[in-house]
Amino acid sequence: MAKHARKRTPALPYEIDATGNGPLGMAPEDFLRDYWQKRPLLIRNAFPDFVSPVTPEDLAGLACEESALSRIASHDRGSDAWSIRTGPFAEEEFPGMPHHDWTLLVQDVDKWDPDVRALLDDFDFLPRWRMDDIMISFAAPGGSVGAHIDQYDVFLLQGLGHRRWLIDTAPNPDETYLEDVPLRLLKRFKPNHDWVLKPGDMLYLPPGVPHHGIAEDACLTISVGLRAPSSAELLGDFVDSLICDADEAVRYTDPDIAPAKDSHEIDAAAMARAIEALNKLRMNDPERLGDWFGRFISLYRSAGVALDPDPPRSRIEIEFDLQQGAVLQRHPWTRAAWRRSTERKTIGKLYVAGQIHALPLADARTLAAAETLDGDTYAALSAQGQSLVLDLLAEGQYQLHNDGFDTGEDDDA
Repeated sequence: MAKHARKRTPALPYEIDATGNGPLGMAPEDFLRDYWQKRPLLIRNAFPDFVSPVTPEDLAGLACEESALSRIASHDRGSDAWSIRTGPFAEEEFPGMPHHDWTLLVQDVDKWDPDVRALLDDFDFLPRWRMDDIMISFAAPGGSVGAHIDQYDVFLLQGLGHRRWLIDTAPNPDETYLEDVPLRLLKRFKPNHDWVLKPGDMLYLPPGVPHHGIAEDACLTISVGLRAPSSAELLGDFVDSLICDADEAVRYTDPDIAPAKDSHEIDAAAMARAIEALNKLRMNDPERLGDWFGRFISLYRSAGVALDPDPPRSRIEIEFDLQQGAVLQRHPWTRAAWRRSTERKTIGKLYVAGQIHALPLADARTLAAAETLDGDTYAALSAQGQSLVLDLLAEGQYQLHNDGFDTGEDDDA
């Protein structure tokens, strides 16, 4: 009797249609299991009937701002030469730009535009503290930044026009780069997928996948980037924190030393004492590690800081405004996250812009998640949580917005 042939598991697709199934076209659990940091995925109709929250004119205007991070990448086909210019740019530059082969890129657009920032809500299946920024690019026909590899996860949502994406999903891609080019471009690129995205289509790329995006026509692409710190960044910051907190009284000691058999040898006993001295720094303490990482990640890659706090006001005035309908809006540059204390389960550690605050668990959870605090949310906080909010307001981490309610003042005064 012939043996039954073993059924093969069908290969996962590289392209799906998400119509009616949310931006991923599948349950988040399935996406994370099968695609996240494993393989690219083109999601057609991730956002059906999508309308970009910004226009090319909006993006050009933002690129003129002094504190915006903007670049223009241009390619000369005749000489195959690339150039990069950094902003801010003068408004009068844009009408005279060529009709092809250039790209304007603006980072951190989510910090400037609340409608762009609202797009992050569609990615809440991932930790918000992993989100780096939303970069938006406008490209004239033929505009590109060349074939390259990113070392971070990115969702590329087509906002306007059409962009062609060439992708290489082969294992162990060649990572040899061109020399004397202002961009980190691949010397050899052999794509095995060729897709054109329309508005509402989205491409997910895990780290390490060679790709090349080329504008088919004037187009906007919205990039949701999730950059992860390298081991060198983690180690460098952790060591810096250990040095800052180190007690000079903790030193290498050897009260139990025996006569040296070889005065030039670092023996096993000496190494054990050196390790003991390092262990006194509590490098493996979960609470200390958690606090260090919370401070680090709430500052990681932040391109700006909260500045210019509102003029100081009394607590009574602020709380009255909140009761009348004002809201506290977290500054767009301010990052927040929380974790449970490993020492006291009822305590939550709130990390805000590199600061650490121990609070009742419910307060820490609320303040990490709420980018806007209204009067009811503020009133539900503990006294400790309310005091912290007022301190953060004084630092500029929150801003009080009282538009839309009657202050009781006489407009004709």
